[in-house]
Amino acid sequence: MYIQLMTDSGADIPKRLNEKLNIKVVPLYLHFSDGEYKSGVTLDLVGYHEKVKELNELPRSAAPSPNDFYDAYKEVDSNIPIIMLSLSKKLSSTYENAVIGKKMLLEEEPNRKIEVIDTKTASCGMSLLLHEAGEKMDENSSFETLVDHLHERVQKTSTLFVLKTLENLILGGRLDKVKGKIAKTLNIKLLMHGSDEGAIEVSEKIRGDKKSIRRFIDQIGEHTKNMEDKIISMTHCNDAERAKNVLSEIRSNYSFKDAYLTETGPLISTYGGEGALVIAFFRD
Repeated sequence: MYIQLMTDSGADIPKRLNEKLNIKVVPLYLHFSDGEYKSGVTLDLVGYHEKVKELNELPRSAAPSPNDFYDAYKEVDSNIPIIMLSLSKKLSSTYENAVIGKKMLLEEEPNRKIEVIDTKTASCGMSLLLHEAGEKMDENSSFETLVDHLHERVQKTSTLFVLKTLENLILGGRLDKVKGKIAKTLNIKLLMHGSDEGAIEVSEKIRGDKKSIRRFIDQIGEHTKNMEDKIISMTHCNDAERAKNVLSEIRSNYSFKDAYLTETGPLISTYGGEGALVIAFFRD
């Protein structure tokens, strides 16, 4: 591989994409009351869900340190350029730390080529951009051309979320308990989206799961056309059957040429809660 693709564990990468691209992942940290874990390294996804149930708490997440990025860059052959696709800087200090780590290495090895890109998204939005990078690498794009293309694609990425439950927002203190109880009583579901700046914002509040899923799917057509040339990337929080059904409905309504599906890692699972779905695709 003539360019090393890197990301952090804010990305949820489907197995077949990772196998094709050999993506290097710098893990985020998860802090539970019983200790600190490295996402995907000292605590896998199954262990994460078990720990949340066992402790009845959600972890605090922390970005990899500049030294973590420095070490990860250093492991790559100095002749191979690196593109690091980072979790949105509106959600984490990951991007800033990745840039500091890059500067640390360039002080020692100024001839290195390293580009850190703020994806302004998370989860399957990041895997969508990794897929795009792989496609351009198959076309033998130069490092500079690929960097420019990915910056352009970041601006065209739509990331949509639908939450099945508000439990994690309440447990994590992001939603007032009284408001949460009222919302649960009224069966309110949240539709969210990634803003142009990379924040996650509530776009709509809808009563009922079926209605929220219908609206979730309908939104796709408001963001993009000409799906025949595009792929859609989806992640789910611990509910594969729900995800498969929704993705099947999406593909029966829209003619995306391909789709990725995988599970949300600990970071997005902590925010979204059981049954949460995320989709990402490129706008026209």
